[in-house]
Amino acid sequence: MLKKLFRFLTSRLFISIVLILIQLFVVFYFVLDWGYRYFIVSAVVGVLIAVWVYSSDSNPSYKNAWILLILALPVFGSMMYVLFGNKKLGYWGRRKIHSYAEICSCTRTSELPKTIRPGMLTDDDARRQSSYISRTAQYEAFAGSRTTFYSLGDKAWPAMRDSMKEAKHFIMLEFFIFAPGQMWDECLEILKSKVSEGVDVYLMYDDMGSINTVSSTFDRMLRNYGIHAIKFNPIHPRLSARLNYRDHRKICIIDGNTAFNGGINFSDEYINRTIRFGHWKDTMIRVEGTAVWNYTLMFIQLWSFSSRNEKPLRDISRFFPTMLCPDDGMVQPYGDSPLDDVNVSENVYLQMINSADRYVWITTPYLILDNEMITALTVASQSGVDVRIITPHYPDKKIVFSLTRANYRRLVQHGVKIYEYTPGFIHSKVFISDDKLAIVGTANMDYRSFYLNFECGTLLNGCSCIKDIKADFDQTIELSQLVTMKDIRSVSLIRRIGRNLVNLAAPLL
Repeated sequence: MLKKLFRFLTSRLFISIVLILIQLFVVFYFVLDWGYRYFIVSAVVGVLIAVWVYSSDSNPSYKNAWILLILALPVFGSMMYVLFGNKKLGYWGRRKIHSYAEICSCTRTSELPKTIRPGMLTDDDARRQSSYISRTAQYEAFAGSRTTFYSLGDKAWPAMRDSMKEAKHFIMLEFFIFAPGQMWDECLEILKSKVSEGVDVYLMYDDMGSINTVSSTFDRMLRNYGIHAIKFNPIHPRLSARLNYRDHRKICIIDGNTAFNGGINFSDEYINRTIRFGHWKDTMIRVEGTAVWNYTLMFIQLWSFSSRNEKPLRDISRFFPTMLCPDDGMVQPYGDSPLDDVNVSENVYLQMINSADRYVWITTPYLILDNEMITALTVASQSGVDVRIITPHYPDKKIVFSLTRANYRRLVQHGVKIYEYTPGFIHSKVFISDDKLAIVGTANMDYRSFYLNFECGTLLNGCSCIKDIKADFDQTIELSQLVTMKDIRSVSLIRRIGRNLVNLAAPLL
């Protein structure tokens, strides 16, 4: 116990939090030192910041949540918005966005074989979804690709591990979390072996996501092994809006011909070798063929955006896919960036909900919803669509879990069926609709994924793996508990009040 406490007290996360709190304390001290003038100044500041937020181009629900917090706690709420809610780019962002935008604009590789134009799709719903992604996110759809769905991390990791062992030219890894354990130990040995064989290995991780699991010199250690490594948006213990942007993607690419994407990070709980919150339920999809190019493009874009010591990957033609598989439906991997004004991940989810005819089923670890999403889900249910959402029964974050449950009432009372995965924690982010459309990706149903994170997903239409996704939903629902209005009404008044108070902090979570 003392060893764990000492490790935490000397960790980068704790030190960063303390230094930021000291800076906040200094600001509060000078504000409070004004005496009675504090109340006047705080009220004026709160109103001015609220007007500033209202005039921004952000989603109305996102703005309203922040305005409520700012008006309730003017000084604290204003500081938190500047730090965690403001999407305006500073000098760092404006400088780095040029390299990102340049690659986005010059690499629409329509010359790749088996590219599918939206107009080529006969299904109206698929055509609308694909057209939206192609036009706004600039990622094309492909045939000539094969897909495999993995219902558990326990099944996905062996397949990913074996694929990396077969790499001949390059491996690209982009994950939110890397943590010590059996999974990472096995991966690192493979990567070192591949480097010795002349394979180029590129690894990118989010510094905040891994702040409690790896040291500040993790990237340097990897480079000593010959691995090209970058930590995305390094954490510095100072007040800065740069803390907002996190890379929440999980992508593994082998030789440009095979890719894995889903909810799984490099940590043993994701493959149930360590049990922390009961049985960990997660999913992943493997894509082989021309559609892999979209994942490679995502990686190259963010690598170039983040590169400092490492050189940007400019000669992209050497990363093109060379494998062509038999047609098996449409596959369209896509990325989402917080640096524009388009909430691709949320809008793709909304389109699937709005276009569903018979059913739309969803798994998500967090359910922190804006008004648009609540309206879409309830209107679909009231229109006769079978809307089901599976959430965890065991929390990984108690406050977020409380806020997730706070959203149940508005959905259940309008016919949305919510299930909790009773064996443990469900971390997968999957949508399926009418046996024909599915999404497997990284975006949670919360403010951070929709507005502040780099996310990605894979849109599937008519692929054979959709039946496996449907079967996994059937099996998961059998293991889950239906939440009823009786359950919701049985929650104590004190707990309901607590959940409503937590709602004030929804944009921060």
